[in-house]
Amino acid sequence: MKILYGVQGTGNGHISRAREMARAFSTLGGDVDFLFSGRPDNRYFDMECFGEFKVRRGLTFVTENGEVSRWKTLTSNHSAMFLRDVRNLDLSAYDVVLNDFEPVSAWAAKKQKVHSIGLSHQNAFLQDIPTQGQTWFDSMVLRRFAPTAQQLGVHWFHFDQMILPPIVPISEVSQDCDQSVLVYLPFENLQAVLDLLTRFTQVRFYCYHPEASHDSEYGNVSIRRLNRDSFHHQLHLCRGVIANGGFELPSEAMNLGKRLLLKPLHGQYEQISNVMTLEMMGLASSMSYLDPAAVRNWLDSDSVGRVIMPDVATAIARWVLAGNWHNCDELWQQLWEQVEYPEVVEEAMVEWYTNHNVNSYKSAITTV
Repeated sequence: MKILYGVQGTGNGHISRAREMARAFSTLGGDVDFLFSGRPDNRYFDMECFGEFKVRRGLTFVTENGEVSRWKTLTSNHSAMFLRDVRNLDLSAYDVVLNDFEPVSAWAAKKQKVHSIGLSHQNAFLQDIPTQGQTWFDSMVLRRFAPTAQQLGVHWFHFDQMILPPIVPISEVSQDCDQSVLVYLPFENLQAVLDLLTRFTQVRFYCYHPEASHDSEYGNVSIRRLNRDSFHHQLHLCRGVIANGGFELPSEAMNLGKRLLLKPLHGQYEQISNVMTLEMMGLASSMSYLDPAAVRNWLDSDSVGRVIMPDVATAIARWVLAGNWHNCDELWQQLWEQVEYPEVVEEAMVEWYTNHNVNSYKSAITTV
């Protein structure tokens, strides 16, 4: 079986998820080519695991000072080039296209009638799950940006829908932790982030940011350029994480039992909904702006515990290679039975089920 895997390259979360899928397919002997779009060729880093991957311009979102700029997003994307890339992408050699919110391969598969499977966090929002701030424009983008014949969403809870657990690296929890805080706010102005963090002189922060061209020190803040190995080393060592409201980093952090303080990207309903969901589950605190009071309250709090997740990537890769793509029930059941939540999360979800008059929380975990 020959597979093309299209990955949205705008954010590092999609690429992190694809790395785990690349590992799983490699272990199982899958024949996979990768295609990335959404950022310039020279801004991809640590991509060795993808082999000789393809790059297309694709479509992307433009942010300014922690907010999506819809006007610049519309004017910066080149529709003629996008249509040409879709038309020129030959899928005749592939049996199936996997797609993580990547528009070129999605539309090419649709036009060439090659079966496509959307595997992304965005697909979870096509299901009946809690959301906040979604507009008709958001709904249209979600359905039309990277359409696929079949959709599999990943999320922190299934909400009685065909949604799978997060795809995170399988690693041991480090016992050698310090009191540092990992900060990853790539959509915020770096100086504004530093102005916030330097207020807390007794705390050592490690701030990774795309504006950093080299590693440096700024008072109690260690500024770090983007580097996957260094980042994950600090993720394992730190006490907590301050981040935007993306999906993959909070998933990895909660799998390691780290505290979370999240600032959603304004104008991005997915991030707003993510933060609302994690607060509802008792797994994160939030701030709507770079708020010193929120940081102080969060620094004085404790972790609620670890969310234990299975090797979702290998299970999905095995399911894809088996070829019975329209039978997802067994995969769903197998994976959710292996997820273990802290007691505070179980209590929060029992309350959610009670308030929404849905089947009991325990039965929802064990039955499709």
